[in-house]
Amino acid sequence: MKNKVILFLGLFLSASLAVMAQDNISPARKQAIDSLALEKVKDLSKYIAIIGSKETQFSEANRVMDRAEELFAPGAEMGVSSINTQEIAYYKVRRYFERLMALNYDRVNITWYDIQYISDLERQPDGRYVGVITIYQRFEGTSIETGMNYKDTTKKDITIYVEKKQTQIAGRTIEFWDVMLGDVRVTETSA
Repeated sequence: MKNKVILFLGLFLSASLAVMAQDNISPARKQAIDSLALEKVKDLSKYIAIIGSKETQFSEANRVMDRAEELFAPGAEMGVSSINTQEIAYYKVRRYFERLMALNYDRVNITWYDIQYISDLERQPDGRYVGVITIYQRFEGTSIETGMNYKDTTKKDITIYVEKKQTQIAGRTIEFWDVMLGDVRVTETSA
């Protein structure tokens, strides 16, 4: 009986390691995934600039919000900070976009720069890989009537989830790696 248990455990362990080896990401695949993750972050940057702009029509802003939401994993939150307070508020992605669109400025300019990976992808027990991309966001809001001019620079960490998915193409099941954005955490805000 003892030998059967040991044999079973050995076979189970071998099978588990074989499955894990199949899910490991090759260096070439990792490079492609990194490029996709950075592209999605750059897309989010463009979407935020469009949503925040006071020149964007309401219907267009809503369309862009829908597209931007598709970049995120369910339940993701975005951080909001200000140089006027130490508090950082977190909102679900859609709510963040709605608040951004409703800011009480006549002119809003939001730019992202210095976008880079700060952590390598790490495999999680559930089979997904997780990494972090850091960006710097420059926010400028101007109110013509009051003459108010607000500016800040915020460093943000964006969690990246990479997982294997499947789709059907011409009756065949195709596996692929997909990248989803997770929480966007504020790490530093300055004038």
